[in-house]
Amino acid sequence: MNAPDERKADIATRLALARKQAGLTQGQVAEMMNLSRPSISEMEAGRRNVTAPELAKLAEIYGVSVGWLSCAGAEKPDASRDRVQLAARQLGKLKPGDFDKVINLLEALRDEGEKK
Repeated sequence: MNAPDERKADIATRLALARKQAGLTQGQVAEMMNLSRPSISEMEAGRRNVTAPELAKLAEIYGVSVGWLSCAGAEKPDASRDRVQLAARQLGKLKPGDFDKVINLLEALRDEGEKK
């Protein structure tokens, strides 16, 4: 795969990940974007180019930056790291009490994993 194709695949992966992390279906995103659901599917599969205005609107819908979605910067996309970054964004939106509950849950899961 050449560099432009790799970048297109990386962007497609991030589009799908961000949508899923936002808890949205392709149909819901298509409706928000005034596009067909297959258009969203094609973007996420890397078979359709995403225009700059579309990328900006998707970033707004998903609560991420255009730079992150477009894989701008030196770091190559990494699925595990990308999921953690998206989860951290969602954690930042929680009320303080809810944030504490999530932290306690994470600690309990970690402790349970260490016992096994």
